[in-house]
Amino acid sequence: MQLDCYRVLQRPPPIVPGNSQRDWMDSHDNRHPYRCLPLSMANSSGWEVLCPMDLKIVWNGKKSETALSFFTTGDTANLPSFVGSHFRYGIVTFHTGYLFRTPPGWGTWVMGPPNRPKEGIQPLTGLVETDWLPFPFTMNWQMMRPGEVIFRKGEPFCFITLMEHKKLEEVQPQLRYIFDDKDLQGEYESWADSRNEFNAKIQQNDEDALKEGWQRHYMRGKKVSGGDAHDHQTKRQLKEPVEWKKVD
Repeated sequence: MQLDCYRVLQRPPPIVPGNSQRDWMDSHDNRHPYRCLPLSMANSSGWEVLCPMDLKIVWNGKKSETALSFFTTGDTANLPSFVGSHFRYGIVTFHTGYLFRTPPGWGTWVMGPPNRPKEGIQPLTGLVETDWLPFPFTMNWQMMRPGEVIFRKGEPFCFITLMEHKKLEEVQPQLRYIFDDKDLQGEYESWADSRNEFNAKIQQNDEDALKEGWQRHYMRGKKVSGGDAHDHQTKRQLKEPVEWKKVD
């Protein structure tokens, strides 16, 4: 499995594996949000494209292409190749500097960095058929109101991950009741009873429950009824991009 990142600029923005850390998660008491394993796993399940410069975006609220203005403390000559107002309506278009190519059937899910909200601007998400596309895609953000937004150098402005998207059409959702699967119902009821009992102890200031703080079944990959989850992960470390070497 391979993701080819063809440079279309001499010095494109850096690409790095996604980082599970978030400032807002760090700021909570006892870093409480990290107890939600799906959050940190999502944060690291792709690659980040990083801003190559400090960037200030100013929108006057109008629809025209010139309603957006861009400023940097770096070399302003590099601005047009990085950011623009192609779609107007306060939509900011970033150029990644790469043409991505994936194996047949695989596409690239393009979005803002997961679980990293940014005041005043919203990332737009796209699914790109990078198994055939012969030109680059862009990363777009929508200004939410007139004003200014700042991206710092090294801050991710784009997050990419891969999916075998054509197989989604083969998936048949089925609506069922929990009692249709007695084994699953038993596991669910064991979890529900355990959760209710634990929460009741917290309300009663039970010393052991307060010391434990939270139940770790999902984090540990353990079923309440006993047994381990199949192929459970608590961390993800994707590969760093490397230079391609031509084989003679």
